[in-house]
Amino acid sequence: MNKSTVWKLIPMMFSFFIMGFVDLVGIATNYMKVDFQLTESMAGLLPSMVFLWFLVFSIPTGILMNKIGRKNTVLLSLVITILALAIPFISYNYGMMLIFCCLLGIGNTLLQVSLNPLISSVVTGDKLASSLTFGQFLKAIASFSAPIIAVWAAMSLNDWKLLFPIFMVISILAVILLGITKVNEPDKSIKTSSFSDCFKLLGDQTILLCFIGILCTVGLDVGVNVTAPKLFIERLGWTIEKAGYATSVYFLFRTIGSFLGAFILAKFSSRIFYIISVTCIFIALSLLFVAQNEVILYTAIAIIGFGNANLFSIFFSKALLNKPNHQNEVSGLMVMGISGGAIFPLLMGFAADALQSQNAAVIVLCFTALYFLVMIPKLKSAPSELK
Repeated sequence: MNKSTVWKLIPMMFSFFIMGFVDLVGIATNYMKVDFQLTESMAGLLPSMVFLWFLVFSIPTGILMNKIGRKNTVLLSLVITILALAIPFISYNYGMMLIFCCLLGIGNTLLQVSLNPLISSVVTGDKLASSLTFGQFLKAIASFSAPIIAVWAAMSLNDWKLLFPIFMVISILAVILLGITKVNEPDKSIKTSSFSDCFKLLGDQTILLCFIGILCTVGLDVGVNVTAPKLFIERLGWTIEKAGYATSVYFLFRTIGSFLGAFILAKFSSRIFYIISVTCIFIALSLLFVAQNEVILYTAIAIIGFGNANLFSIFFSKALLNKPNHQNEVSGLMVMGISGGAIFPLLMGFAADALQSQNAAVIVLCFTALYFLVMIPKLKSAPSELK
């Protein structure tokens, strides 16, 4: 990779880090629940307002990208993210924070759809794969650093919301760097997938099963992100500042799992690795029901993070390989599956309110594990096949 390519990739790597900002909604929801005295249902609406937009805007973003270009779409996503991060300092109330969540979700949807194609305009082949892998690693760093920064700001500076200007400065820097970077993009006149092109593919059993799989794996991801601190608060009486580290533990082990998974999946059957991952998740969720001390709680959360680290990529890759001539349409559908992050936290909030216990939220998460278990006999050893 020559020096010119490396310089072009730097602002794009910043953008991958910013992609991880979407996960700050977990720790932010826990703080806002306390600040605004929210019920579980009202708190669950916050992350739902972030991930809802993956359902609404994934395919339209592809159409937009075809009209204004990949780089401009990424720049637009970063500007929307900056606007979102400014809201807590313009007005900090429940209504405005719902708007914050909406803008954060819209910006992240645009970013997730457009960033990978933009990088493919700069690098190709094996270098593309390694660049995307490194980008996902940077995204994971942002995911587990957000709770740490929020807790540090709350304890040292008495304001957890200082997390937002820190991330906003990084976003502004990314806009400047990408704005001055010249990228040669393919002809914009290439046909873009339509809604009908994408939804027709759900008639294929493999695509449908993988789409539901991504709904579940993202739902589990966001659900644990939001619920982990609440378990420590409910069962151990911890403060939100102390309990906030639970989210970082989850993302730390998800990062470790992703790193190791890149090597394991290259050498072993994806089916075997899938079975191991799902078994870890099922055992860990079972532990969450009975855990009454911090060691077991942290262990269960860490195991879920490790087990869930590679399920998204397994489902995504199987869907892509199943329809190699329709990868644009398949990609649009799979990104729409990220809207699972909107569905599960909302259901968990209603369940926790109904039973007045976070165990109810864990029960909702168990439905994701059950789906993963049902999928085991559907998987063959070949990475591109489902029975």
